[in-house]
Amino acid sequence: MRSNPLDNPVYAALTQTHAAFAEQQLDFLGYNPAVCPFGCITTALNKVAGIDTYGNEIERFFCVGEQPQLSENMLIKQELICDQMVLETPIDLPIMNKIVHLQPEHYNALYDLVNLVQPGYFTHETPKMGNYYGIFEGKELIAVTGERMKMNAFTEISAVITHPNHTGKGLAKQLVTHVANSIFAENKLPFLHVAENNLGAIKLYEKLGFVFRRKISFWHLQSKKIV
Repeated sequence: MRSNPLDNPVYAALTQTHAAFAEQQLDFLGYNPAVCPFGCITTALNKVAGIDTYGNEIERFFCVGEQPQLSENMLIKQELICDQMVLETPIDLPIMNKIVHLQPEHYNALYDLVNLVQPGYFTHETPKMGNYYGIFEGKELIAVTGERMKMNAFTEISAVITHPNHTGKGLAKQLVTHVANSIFAENKLPFLHVAENNLGAIKLYEKLGFVFRRKISFWHLQSKKIV
């Protein structure tokens, strides 16, 4: 495989820190679908059978990185092109709101909030992948950020979500700061993926010190049997 783990982050995570979540189907390596609907091609052969087998399990999922070869049983719903960004130094920013380390009793609210804003990526078991943090207003969870793909030297920041009624308050900035600095405390580097057309988010991450590394595609695949 490539020398830099971020060139194929799913492969790196599933052969390192997240190996317990791995499901190998020939040359397709995926997360346990109950945890995360992500997979990747692991060899240059790029055979179709592994994707078919995984697709029979989950029906809709994302192949991250190279465009996969598909059989007549699968189709590409969308190619989501993202900027992969990396942070090399901790963020020096005051935290003004109380940030809560989310626990199992919060996970239903976490699931609902993430899927309200970014549906399709987050399952009820995704919090098993890492730490998730939130900001509450009273008893309502109004903003969250957490960790997704984890490997020996890097941890992905993900689910940077603010409820639409509470945007513009700097909540995401504080949560990303908290999560990023927690990752640095583990002697790892934070990275993230953001849709290349999400210019507002990219601008925020750049202000926090994240730098562009590469473009990477998330291929949204679907089994034709559910079309």
